[in-house]
Amino acid sequence: MSLLKATDVSKSYAGVTALKSVSFELERGEVQALVGENGAGKSTLIKILTGAVQPDEGRVELEGRQVVDNNPHLSRSLGIAAIYQQPSLFPDLTVAENIALATEKQTLWRRVDWGARRAACRELLARVGSTIDPDAVVASLSMPEQQVVEIAKALGANAKVLILDEPTASLTDREVQNLFRVIRDLRARGAGLVYISHRLDEILEIAGRVTVLRDGSVIDTRSMRDVTPAELIRLMVGRELAAVFPKREVALGEVVLELRGRVTLQVRAGEIVGLAGLVGAGRTELAETLFGLRAADGLEILLRNGAVNIKSARDAVELGIAYVPEDRRRHGLIMEMPVAANLTLASLRAIARNGLLDFARERKVAWKIQEELSIKTASVDIAVDRLSGGNQQKVVIGRWLATNPAVLILDEPTQGVDVGAKSEIHRIMGELAARGLAILMISSELPEILGMSDRIAVMRGGQIEGVLKRGEATQQGILALALGSAA
Repeated sequence: MSLLKATDVSKSYAGVTALKSVSFELERGEVQALVGENGAGKSTLIKILTGAVQPDEGRVELEGRQVVDNNPHLSRSLGIAAIYQQPSLFPDLTVAENIALATEKQTLWRRVDWGARRAACRELLARVGSTIDPDAVVASLSMPEQQVVEIAKALGANAKVLILDEPTASLTDREVQNLFRVIRDLRARGAGLVYISHRLDEILEIAGRVTVLRDGSVIDTRSMRDVTPAELIRLMVGRELAAVFPKREVALGEVVLELRGRVTLQVRAGEIVGLAGLVGAGRTELAETLFGLRAADGLEILLRNGAVNIKSARDAVELGIAYVPEDRRRHGLIMEMPVAANLTLASLRAIARNGLLDFARERKVAWKIQEELSIKTASVDIAVDRLSGGNQQKVVIGRWLATNPAVLILDEPTQGVDVGAKSEIHRIMGELAARGLAILMISSELPEILGMSDRIAVMRGGQIEGVLKRGEATQQGILALALGSAA
């Protein structure tokens, strides 16, 4: 008997099919990956399993019994818990209070035993390898720390089924391994886990089976022993691995960006230089320095052979430097504002007349960029938070195209987007390089670094440890430099 089973589940929104006769089974003590492009139906299936959405057809069973009139409260009481990429915690309450809301039985009149509450909180946090203070206010925690609290909360609720939706998007490598230890512990105790991630290396490491969704239908369910990353990509997007890294051969021009001092590096027109290294190697710090967000202590920056003094982001933009940050939701976009406004934020002077914004011109510029980058949106007037992650990332990139930059810095350009969106973003990068942009790409994904870079600079301890040409670079060679163990 399966722990959790969905049979012939279908769901449509305003005539658009989100799921079509989807069947899914999860066994006790199993970690099953659920993969697919954005729009494949993963989110809709999860919402049905957790009771947030009612299916048009089909049934859901838990331990052989049909779940009738499912809703979030009922699913939680039955032992189904979900942890999403954006934590759903109360920011103004403490860690202990947030965990208590999910783990303590609520009665109308009950005195709170604060000592016992804090002790229970510490015990749950210890199970996930965390020493977060139970009295810390959630709003003061980093995103990875909030993610850890979410996991501890689910453990305390004794969930039978745990659904993890992009759980490692904001975690360090060490925190990811901590999470995997907890997942293996839950699996050993008989819990069933659904693991959703765009990171195929994680899926291969942690999951026993994988179910692939495409266009609202189940394409296949396979044992992880019988599938390769290339095969998974083909199942998800209907095309081969090579299409995800469409590297274009471009004739390189003059040196556009040069760094001297504590970091020595050159980037030429038309060149994509990948910046690799472990977490804490200083890659993002270097990008922020080039964009004027950090002081350039001990670093000389030259643009087209001329030394420049970048003290602010405004200086960087005026010099032709564009920066796509790692966390697009916090630092790259204003989520409540329309697509058009986000696309033109860096070029307001160009769309203003007599000191006032020309909204007709703003929309004209936005539609041009939207068409050029194939941003999927019904209108440039809708809020950007209604777009998929991949299309949001295209908006961040598109904003800089209107400024005609000479240097484009991309920090984790495809983090948290599906394989199809990755392919599109990589295609855009190739086209921008062909126009003569000098591109500095920071990425923690070695296949991306190897697939898209002309040269690869490996950082360690805030310095460039070595630079590898495209033809000679390997994953082993990059890691050896990153760890300081290269011969």
